[in-house]
Order: sequence, then structure tokens, then C-alpha cells
Amino acid sequence: MPTTTTAQLESFNPATGERVGSVPVTPVDEIPAIVARAREAQKAWGAKTAQERADIIRPAGQALADRADELGELLTREMGKPLAEGVGECRGCGEGLGDEVNEIAKAVTPETLDGESVQTTLYHDPLGVCAAITPWNFPIAMPHWSVLPALVTGNTCVLKPSEQTPLIAQAYVDVLNEVLPEGVLQIIHGEDDQGKALVAADIDLISFTGSKTAGQHIMRSAAGGLKRLILELGSKDPLIVLEGADLDAAATFAARNTFRNCGQVCVSTERIYVQDSVKDVFMDKLIEQSKTYSVGDGMSEGTVVGPMIDENQKRHVLDQVQDAMSKGAKVVFGGEARDGAFISPTVLDGVTHEMDIMRTETFGPIACVAGVKDAAEAIELANDTEYGLGGAVFGTDEQARSVARQLTAGMVGVNRGLGGAPGSPWVGAKQSGYSYHSGPMGHRQFCQVRVVSEAKAE
Repeated sequence: MPTTTTAQLESFNPATGERVGSVPVTPVDEIPAIVARAREAQKAWGAKTAQERADIIRPAGQALADRADELGELLTREMGKPLAEGVGECRGCGEGLGDEVNEIAKAVTPETLDGESVQTTLYHDPLGVCAAITPWNFPIAMPHWSVLPALVTGNTCVLKPSEQTPLIAQAYVDVLNEVLPEGVLQIIHGEDDQGKALVAADIDLISFTGSKTAGQHIMRSAAGGLKRLILELGSKDPLIVLEGADLDAAATFAARNTFRNCGQVCVSTERIYVQDSVKDVFMDKLIEQSKTYSVGDGMSEGTVVGPMIDENQKRHVLDQVQDAMSKGAKVVFGGEARDGAFISPTVLDGVTHEMDIMRTETFGPIACVAGVKDAAEAIELANDTEYGLGGAVFGTDEQARSVARQLTAGMVGVNRGLGGAPGSPWVGAKQSGYSYHSGPMGHRQFCQVRVVSEAKAE
């Protein structure tokens, strides 16, 4: 029999330390029964067409948009990002939901291939039960990116959100469950034990966003059952700035993409390589941009950069900065010590690949700038990493395009950020990803392809 528990997962505001609320911890021995309910619910859910499933889910988009102010405040209090960003995350997911579910349904429409004597139909069928394990830095958007394609493609889903942001994840699930049949979407709460139990359970697909180390553990655990995997892992994204670049645009992008969400973004700029001939001018512009990023409680008016998620993450970032300084890097902006989980946006000059801050993921608001003599050196250094999620190149259009094609990242922006046109997948290379999601190509990763062929009539 399942055990009962009074254990609660407490959630605290990283800006103030105040308790935001709590949710019951899911007992580990109840997780197999939760998955079994998902397995049973999948029979009827998977029997519907993708468009029928999309139509059932669609009203949840309006509900998310209508409640964006309320949900955004909860998100900010629990995770720390500025209120406008919290509200925007919730509203964006809600307002875009209708188009997203339509795109997913269209992506899995059966396709017909004609040969001389055979006709083949490609079907994209549900796999069964999907486990979605998601992080805290975008605590509605990240579940949204896994839950929606899992459901519209006909799977049922068990969501295990970060233990840092359980309240906003629970609120998201509650909104969707206002329109979904029972058992189609369930949520479990807890820490590592709950995540490991879910991965070990009778599931068919694991969609995970988080650290490389956690991703490796999931791969090992999933290997016994050959469970399908979609993994978005760590990153160390480079920015290359070359002669001929619009230095104002490059510096604006560098500051925004380094300091946004206090640097706690999977595609944050973590390494900046600037051609020596333009480095001094670029640095001046970057420092001027950095001055506009005010730090404070996300609920306070005027805050641009909120807190780190917790003191442990703050300590990791500061340890990397201290290591870099001990090896010759210089703080040319910021670097002030702050109480609580706050870190000032900081610009480091003179960094090298002998420093941990240029090798290991930082996930903090630290702009690390190194000079390079030419594009060839920039490419060599940018590719000198185990990671390969994203990157950006600023320069003349022709040269920037050429450099972008030589980077070993999954996504590269030319004179802009890396976000692609509608329909683009979100792809990591090297040790930043395994499979991918988003866009028609990504939606199909949640499916089993079935090839049915028959002879054409004479």
C-alpha cells in the first residue's frame, strides 16, 4: 500500500528569504502508481487525433494569458526574476499556446510517399508515457516546451519540476488540468529521489533540461529499458566580435545576453572573444551598457537583474570569479559584494582558457572578455569546449556568416541572437544536447515513426 506523508517541499523567495509556500512531497513508492494511471489514461487520449487533442488543450492558453499577472507574481516571488519578465513568461506561453498546439498537430499529420509500385504512409504515433523533468530558471516556459508536444502527440505526461520552483509549476499544471481528462497530465514534487524514481518507472520517453551531470545519470538509468531521451544540457555559449561589426549592437547584445535573468539562462553568453583591433572600443561600450542593469528584488520597480536562485549558485559564481582573478583576470566593472543571493553584473578582462570560468558553466551575470588576433583564433577558442548549445557572431555580414558555419554549436546567430524563425528546432550539439525539441522536427521526437506500405493497385 502507498505510504502517507506529511512531508512538505518548502519554497522561499531568493530575494528576501521569505517563505512563499509549500507543496506535499510525493512519496517515492507512489510514483509507480502515478505512472500506471498515466499509462491507463493514455489509451483513450492516444486514440484521439492530434487535432482533437490540440482543440481540447487550446482553452488553457486563454486561461494562462488571463491569469498572467497573478501567475507572474508567483513566479517572481518564487524564482526571483523581475516581475515584468515573470508576467511576460506566463503571458507569452498562454498567448502562443493556440498556434503551438496547431503546429504540433500539423507536424504529426500522416505523410504519403509514392513509389512506382508501392504507396507508403508515415505515421507519427505516441510513444506512451512521457516524463518531463524541468529546471527552475524558466519555470513555466520549460515545462510548457515539454508538456505541450508530449500531450498533443498523444502521450500522457508526468511532470517533475525543480524543487526550487514547485508552486508555479503546480499552478501551471492546475490550469491545464481544467481542460484535460484525468490522468493525462500529473505532477510529482520532490528532489533527487523523486526524479530518479520517475526515470526508473515504466515510462517510454524522458524529456529533461538541466545539467550535463544529471543528464549523464539519466542516460545510464534509461539504458536498461532503452527509453527514448530528449536532453538539453549545459552550455558555455561564445560571442565573437570582429572588425567591421556594429559595436553598439554587439555590446548591447553582450550585456543583455550575459545579464538577463541574472545570467541563469541556458543560452547566456558566457565567453566573449573580441578582435584586438576593436577590443578597447567594444569594452567601453560594454561597460556603459552594464551600468544600466540595476540589481534588486524582482518585485521592486526598476529592477533589471534579480537574485541568483540561491546562495549555493551565488557561491559557485563567485568562486569562479576569484579563481579567474587569481590567474590574472581583472574586474573592469562590477564585482561588488552583496548580501543575500545577489551578484552585481560584472565584466572581466584578460580571461584565458586556463581559468575555470572559461571552461565550466557559470550560470551567472559575468561577462568574460578575451582578445583575439583574428577570426581564425576566435573560431578555435570558441570551439574549444565540450559544450555546443548556442553562439553568436558580430561582424560584416559575409564574414560573420562564414564564421557562424565553422562553429560547433547547435544554434548560431549572425549579428543577432540565436533564436530562429518560427518552426526552428531548439538544438544542442556535443555535450549540450541529445535529440532536440521545438518546431515540427522537434515535435516529432515525442513520437514513434511507423512506416506502413502497400502495393499499388494494378
